[in-house]
Amino acid sequence: MIAQHALVLNLHQPSGNLDDLLTHNEWEAKEILYALDRIPRSLWGYEDLARVHLSLSGTLLEALSNPDFQRRVYGIVDCGTLLWRLQNHDLFEIVGTGYYHPVLPLIPEADRPEHLHRWLGIAHHLFWRPRFDGFWPPEMGFAMELIPLLRAHGYRYVLVDSEHVEAVTPMSWQELRYRPHIARYGKDEIIVVVRDRDLSNAQESGMEVDWFQSEVAERTRWCDFPPLVTTCTDGENGGWFRNTTEGANFWTAFYHPLLERIRAGKVGISPTFISDYLKVHGAQGEVRVNAGAWNTGWHDGRGFGQWTGSQAQKDGLAALAEVSAALHALQRRAATERPDDGELAATLESALWRLLRAETSCNFYWGEDWVPRSTADLNVSREVLAQIEARLGPAPELEPIPEPEPEPAPQPEPEPEPEPEPEPEPEPQPEPEPKPTLPGSIEVPTP
Repeated sequence: MIAQHALVLNLHQPSGNLDDLLTHNEWEAKEILYALDRIPRSLWGYEDLARVHLSLSGTLLEALSNPDFQRRVYGIVDCGTLLWRLQNHDLFEIVGTGYYHPVLPLIPEADRPEHLHRWLGIAHHLFWRPRFDGFWPPEMGFAMELIPLLRAHGYRYVLVDSEHVEAVTPMSWQELRYRPHIARYGKDEIIVVVRDRDLSNAQESGMEVDWFQSEVAERTRWCDFPPLVTTCTDGENGGWFRNTTEGANFWTAFYHPLLERIRAGKVGISPTFISDYLKVHGAQGEVRVNAGAWNTGWHDGRGFGQWTGSQAQKDGLAALAEVSAALHALQRRAATERPDDGELAATLESALWRLLRAETSCNFYWGEDWVPRSTADLNVSREVLAQIEARLGPAPELEPIPEPEPEPAPQPEPEPEPEPEPEPEPEPQPEPEPKPTLPGSIEVPTP
């Protein structure tokens, strides 16, 4: 049985991070840009075999498509050419994500659609694709309550970590990990594609083709179905992906040799796009996915402890909820009281994007170090909201709804008078016996 291999790479840089690195740590910025540029370059000549899924955050796409940034890094990387090469349908399946890369289950529910909507806007523009089948939850942070949201934005499948998946339909260990499944939330359902955490850990830090080939064969040996082995990691972080030395990075030390063996028919592995696998094999069985994220090296992803472990992180997330509630309340007021005020709408937009940027996962990933970045954006958003409130004036007081008059307490119904008992019928009296008469005599009636 040939194992189908889905390679998934997450690419994300927080808003302004590459610009900041170019100013203060130029070599690290170059390493990241080289790693991004290396992806399509490494696949030239392998269009018949290579299949790579890419998730690019909205903030990274924003930087790469910004003319000022493109001019600044032109001597390092040609960003326009890079984006054009990523449009290659033979090599890349682009999967959707959140624009500012938030851990979706941790941010206010009202803000989640905006992250998805904004990402689709920039991705449709840059990649010229009518739809995106798959969704990459930032940090693989998933909860079942996201299913209706993903379906509403047109996504067919979502990638989740193997440690959080539980079978609803009875199935074997191999089926649970190496087959797509259905997950349901209310009336909505989505296909779940399971990331193999162990193989992904190896992909992140460096692995040999012999080991990978042997490990995949051992893990799928009892599969009586075409297994889908999915490995997911960052694609531009860590020395394994950033190393510029030929033969010492993911592409030249691992992926090229793997593709050469596949081309020679020496390995039972075949690269595939997840959407192509689903077209042929579909999804089997139902699962439930416990809320959690991928492992981060020192945290297993359960309970989102990487982003919620300290009091500062908890306070920062609570502040997000507070500002979000205030902003959406003002949006509703503006829509009702000033529906044609374009200047007011633009001011609200400036507060909204600050809030969305404050929700970036990186602001909470690094313990307490980056929480002040979230706080800074929230403070600006608060100031803008205060200006809007002053402009709108005090919120109109709602007329009190008159309290309904209390209904009279129900009176007990009078007990019905007892029906008179029928008079007893008189007992029949025995008829008097006739008096005896003598023969020939006449009886005279008594007066």
